[in-house]
Amino acid sequence: MDNHVAVDFSVLGTMKPLIGISCCVKQFGVFGMANHAASNTYIRATDHVVGGVAVLVPANGGVADIETLVSRLDGLILTGSRSNVAPGNYDGPAHAEGTPEDHERDGVTLPLIRAAVAAGVPVLAICRGMQEMNVALGGSLHQRLQDLPDRIDHSTPMSPNPRVRTGKSHAIRVVSGSWLHRLCGAAEISVNSLHNQGMDRLAPGLVADGVAPDGTVEAVHAVSAGFAVGVQWHPEYDWERDEVSRKIFALFGEAVRARLSGAAGLSAAAD
Repeated sequence: MDNHVAVDFSVLGTMKPLIGISCCVKQFGVFGMANHAASNTYIRATDHVVGGVAVLVPANGGVADIETLVSRLDGLILTGSRSNVAPGNYDGPAHAEGTPEDHERDGVTLPLIRAAVAAGVPVLAICRGMQEMNVALGGSLHQRLQDLPDRIDHSTPMSPNPRVRTGKSHAIRVVSGSWLHRLCGAAEISVNSLHNQGMDRLAPGLVADGVAPDGTVEAVHAVSAGFAVGVQWHPEYDWERDEVSRKIFALFGEAVRARLSGAAGLSAAAD
């Protein structure tokens, strides 16, 4: 008996793209067991704006199969996290005692970013994800912006009210002609701010597209990639009520579908 099932490939054109979402190692439950986790905010943005199927990428360090991930994923979202990129990845000084790190995540995301950019897989890097993209491509980080002279405090407001924690914190200047300028059509936008680390030396091939009043780089793109952009804030928190946040995820979704269709794709480079 022939158990082979014929597949009607004509239906594949209607299948949703697979969107990888980077996970962190977090301890949950009574016994604090290690779990691979990503916030529901990224899943919902993928479901409702990007129009893709969320695939959680575990933080399994050196055993991750980067080649398989890049060959199967249609897009990649690099998430924010409480943990910081370990300074050994960019030859920085040791973190202050108690600073959370996630070496297993670093071991996946850094090579995955390099492989995705090289393969033309669209990348949307958010907060820690933007810092990872900078480090993966050869840049470095400031570890605590609030300790630097003439910098504002970019760290998370410690308030039980989520609207305070994730609400708009400061304005950024949008670089004229950048992907962000084309998206929002404004010279300045307001963003939330929930980070300690920030860009120090930009990686070769990364270009700043948005800058905070204190000079902190808040948005970037990779010039050699079809679509690889990063934002230092968290659009996943307010895409349901903020037009720019929603457009960021929508633009990423368009880039994913353009690549799948065989089109030239959406370039993040300035005109």
